[in-house]
Amino acid sequence: MSDRIRIKDIAAKAGVSVGTVDRVLHKRPNVSKSAMEKVEKVLNEINYQPNVYASALAYNKNYTFHCILPQHTSEAYWEEIEIGAIKAIEFRRDFHLDIKLRHFSRLNPKTYIETCHRCLNEKPDGVILVPTTLEATKVFTDQLHKQNIPFVLLDSYMSDLKPLSFYGQDSFQSGYFAAKMLMLIATKENSIMLVRQTFEGKVTSRQQEYREVGFRNYMEKFYPQVVIKTLDLPMGKDKETYNAMLEDFFLANPNIHHCFAINSRAYVVGEFILETNRKHVQIMGYDMLPKNAECMRKGSISFLIAQHAYQQGFSSVDTLFQSIVLKKEVRPINYMPIELLSKENVDFYHRTRI
Repeated sequence: MSDRIRIKDIAAKAGVSVGTVDRVLHKRPNVSKSAMEKVEKVLNEINYQPNVYASALAYNKNYTFHCILPQHTSEAYWEEIEIGAIKAIEFRRDFHLDIKLRHFSRLNPKTYIETCHRCLNEKPDGVILVPTTLEATKVFTDQLHKQNIPFVLLDSYMSDLKPLSFYGQDSFQSGYFAAKMLMLIATKENSIMLVRQTFEGKVTSRQQEYREVGFRNYMEKFYPQVVIKTLDLPMGKDKETYNAMLEDFFLANPNIHHCFAINSRAYVVGEFILETNRKHVQIMGYDMLPKNAECMRKGSISFLIAQHAYQQGFSSVDTLFQSIVLKKEVRPINYMPIELLSKENVDFYHRTRI
């Protein structure tokens, strides 16, 4: 429709009042069937497209989104997601958006339930959520569905939860890809090292779990003779504890030359390798954290797989905005690219510009 077509022009064509056209456009009650049909006929003839941005601005409503993430330190993967989410709020500031960052401890599962409960009590308009177990998360998301609160999942896609949308990598394919890239430089190895971050003996996220499944799937298919030796690093320990565990592992496995870390803390192994001068060991890990990048520049990490955490945070907020404020359809599954970084290109990797 041309910008010159106004509500009064539509009213004149339909033979109804301006008020009637306004009620039809905004789906308000008290419009007769005959008047509705006349207005809709004109709208179809002129291919009317509502200005959803102008309508949303005119509505002048405040919207609050909650973002529920694991507790983390500065310069962590999750911090990039937060920065992206905050930037999206700033980008849409004319629409009166606000975001509240909520954190839970993966060392204390009860804090997840408590954080979700507080979120429900505050009745947000939308939620961005990192799931834990399917069972614990479903208790929360069932309540979100019951209260008609849309939510976006990050980190792990769980279709049973029926989210509005998901942002993250295909974790299985990411692990499969990692194995293929690692074996390009480890074809002659008899054994390789797999490092996991665990809590009470279990990996701390579905994302890590599926990466490991993908990694092992590739290895079993193409390198069944290679032994995968696993080292679990429990969450919440200090550097001295990790270094002692790594020292014991490498003393017991002196012929290990390649390591795959399935989480973003590859630098834990990378710094140990640099400090103990084990330059024959090379690591593949995840995420462009400053500590990971520094290990890569110094030579202990060969490859990092980037996940575009900043983009995930920004896009999650924008998806809620598009759906809740503008009433638009959104894409339900959004897989992030699986990008390989090395020493040669790490300094050219930047946040996606919005």
